[in-house]
Amino acid sequence: MVDSVTLEVLRNACEAVCEEMNANLIRTGYSPNIKERRDCSCALFDADGDMIAQAENMPVHLGAMPFSVAAAIDRFPPETLEPGDAVLLNDPYHGGAHLPDLTLVTPVFHEGAVVAFAANRAHHADVGGSRAGSVAADSTEIYQEGLRIPPVKLFQGGDPNEAVFDMVLLNVRTPDERRGDLRAQEAANQTGSRRFIELVEKYGQATVAEALDEINDYSERRMRAEIAELPDGTYSFADVLDDDGVGNEDLPVEAAVTIDGEEVVVDFEGTAPQTAGPINAVIAVTSSATFYAVRCVTDPDIPPNHGCYRPIEVRAPEGTIVNPRPPAAVVGGNLETSQRVTDVVLGAFAEAVPERVTGAGQGTMNNVTFGGTDPRDGSPYAFYETQGGGFGGRTGRDGMDGVHVHMSNTMNTPVEVLETAYPLRIDRYEFREDSGGAGEFRGGLGLRRDITVRGHEARFSLLADRRRHHPYGVGGGEPGALGDAVLYGGESGNDDADDQNCGEEQLPGKTIRELPPEATVSVRTPGAGGYGPVEERDPEAVRRDVRLGKVSPAAAREQYGVDIGTDEEGDTDG
Repeated sequence: MVDSVTLEVLRNACEAVCEEMNANLIRTGYSPNIKERRDCSCALFDADGDMIAQAENMPVHLGAMPFSVAAAIDRFPPETLEPGDAVLLNDPYHGGAHLPDLTLVTPVFHEGAVVAFAANRAHHADVGGSRAGSVAADSTEIYQEGLRIPPVKLFQGGDPNEAVFDMVLLNVRTPDERRGDLRAQEAANQTGSRRFIELVEKYGQATVAEALDEINDYSERRMRAEIAELPDGTYSFADVLDDDGVGNEDLPVEAAVTIDGEEVVVDFEGTAPQTAGPINAVIAVTSSATFYAVRCVTDPDIPPNHGCYRPIEVRAPEGTIVNPRPPAAVVGGNLETSQRVTDVVLGAFAEAVPERVTGAGQGTMNNVTFGGTDPRDGSPYAFYETQGGGFGGRTGRDGMDGVHVHMSNTMNTPVEVLETAYPLRIDRYEFREDSGGAGEFRGGLGLRRDITVRGHEARFSLLADRRRHHPYGVGGGEPGALGDAVLYGGESGNDDADDQNCGEEQLPGKTIRELPPEATVSVRTPGAGGYGPVEERDPEAVRRDVRLGKVSPAAAREQYGVDIGTDEEGDTDG
């Protein structure tokens, strides 16, 4: 048996390897989506494909990545691999999540044998398909969503597989950027391989293998102990997705969480059948969201590895929006349905342990894509970004304002980078006053981000939710505000997106538009649900919110019964 000190050293060393992999991927990536937004994740797996450790990046990537590694191993068993190989895939029906997420799996060799796998997943800003950015709100089958890649060798014996590179790059709008990001993914995995071999050479392969098994068992024991502290029983919750973008509305997502001793079963029976629009989530995505939610209500410090998830069973009926059959469109399942799965699983846990659950977060990633020809140099471009919103109020603390919530853990694209890299302009970027749900602890605020097309015609896609159904509150807290999007202006210009004379169109949550020069899209993201009875909120906290512009004087009076006086110039006294 490996001693406890060595176990802890190796556990932390593996996590550090994953963090270094991710740092290298971000540093060497070409696209703002990776370099700035950090829409990527890295992990290590043992020779059997069980996760060893991960960098704490994107929850929607990390819980699903084991499915990708399993698919890669199934197609290329270890005995068929050689040093320098790397397997690429993105097919949601063969281990992937949605097509823009490209996963690269690299075997780690020591003394001629595979001893581990380094893997990473990166969201590429375009992988072809019917719409620039490859996040089309109107797709009805996966073939419209981009290039579908089963497990193939992108590198073989250390050399690029140029046939595969050519196939990928000929099917995307921004090939130079894609090539650069793929090479960055390979560099990240090489970093992971090198560092892991250093551990093997320092401690010995037998010691490392035994330690990894014990670390998985340790995580399993801790997870089982945490689940055992939860009250046994079956707890249910249901919520809905607004629509699928092609006319089907109010699509239910239902979860029954059964806690039985040291194990938990999450059953999605009753969830809507798979639908024509692109909001179907493959089983890897549904499992990832479920694992994340269970970690949230137990102990997030439990080392996240294969053992951590052994006590959790996911039951998702085939043919539903949480486990569709091909060729269903799935790009929004990874982005939007994953968020609703998180909401309903946490909502069910709120019936058992409300003190461990937050008010619902914004519940959407607010996916925005622009594409066209850059008038500055005549090159094609594809811009993709998710928008932050409110994080739910929770025991003892208000929710966070304007952050990426739950399954999304990215950053934004800084204004300066966006305006340099793309023919777009940010005219307004601010918190949405009064968007957080009232409660003893207020829900976080949503954002407003106004993006203007500069000097060209652009193709725009919006894929978002929570336009008709509010993020819920917990323990007496009020729901958060709905999201919204408005299209302003056209050829005449748009100096002020609040000017009603410039033309205004309310946009649905899932829409495609051809935009003229100087058109502005104003995306307003949802707030989050509050936590606890409204009447128990500290009046001083309300006054502070008014001073900071988070709550209006009118809302302070109407929601909390706190009257904020004003001086003769209209400034608040509080």
